[in-house]
Amino acid sequence: MSRGPFRPRPGPPVRFARDFGQRFLVTVDTEEEFDWGQPFARTGYGLSHVPHLAAFQSFCESHGVAPTYLIDHPVATDSAIRTALGDAVAAGRADIGVQLHPWVSPPHGETLSVHNSFAGNLPPELEQAKLCALNQALVDAFGTAPLIYRAGRYGIGHASTDALAHTDIAIDTSVRSHFDYSAQGGPDFTGLPVRPWWVDRPGGLIELPLTTMFTGTLRRWGGPLFRHAERIPHLRGALARMGLLNRVPLTPEGVPLPEALRALDHAIDDGVPVIVFSFHSPSLVPGHTPYVRTNEDLAAMMQWWEAAFAHCASRGVRPVRVPEIIAAAST
Repeated sequence: MSRGPFRPRPGPPVRFARDFGQRFLVTVDTEEEFDWGQPFARTGYGLSHVPHLAAFQSFCESHGVAPTYLIDHPVATDSAIRTALGDAVAAGRADIGVQLHPWVSPPHGETLSVHNSFAGNLPPELEQAKLCALNQALVDAFGTAPLIYRAGRYGIGHASTDALAHTDIAIDTSVRSHFDYSAQGGPDFTGLPVRPWWVDRPGGLIELPLTTMFTGTLRRWGGPLFRHAERIPHLRGALARMGLLNRVPLTPEGVPLPEALRALDHAIDDGVPVIVFSFHSPSLVPGHTPYVRTNEDLAAMMQWWEAAFAHCASRGVRPVRVPEIIAAAST
């Protein structure tokens, strides 16, 4: 019998040390290049953008930012990733984490399908085997154990926490608050907080949601109102155009800078302790994602990051590394 879509139950909120303040984390979904409009495949992907991660790393370092690269199996086993990021990771100028794309992660014991592209839908022993194999590949590549995890397609499930217990991972960042993937067989994150919480018990696994904020006049009623609007054709778009309600994830991919800065201000004003940015690594080279098709698109994305970093600095929000988050979390 189907258990229905997975919906996490937030535990107690994570409290941070008094001097931690408000911080921001840049996460990079570091993954293979593939056609997002085609069926999932185990082969036929590209890795040509991986060397370009070195330039993004240098850009972040020039702004005092240490990014977190959430790396999937094709990238983890490509020698170019060590060349691009090895020195930065060893010196603490960047962190690595795990990103599980089950369709390209061994062992391959499942049928390729949309349903199985969410790792949390796999048999628990297979999800665990894939996660552990990928985790070991990253240890082999970088000589250090990853401490943070994101399921590809945000696809955590009922047994994901148990699978993570077989690694050194202390933070899950798979929850994309206010998004619902249940129509495709994935999890439902609607109505979940953007603040971190303890998944199972204080002092255990931390859930660090990606930051998505509602903007507009009606933002305080954003959760239930937005979900209702999704059931009425064109209503969501109309509400956004009228400045009444818009759902804004903190990413340069498809989110105009002015709207992102409004959402960022709301996150700061609401006291979100760790603001999580994200984007996909193939966007660093034009032509690999729908968001960056030209050199002009790439320049605009980098200007977006410049402005976001400057805005955080102007509001007193400092960058943070994964080990700092773990150390500052109090029980």
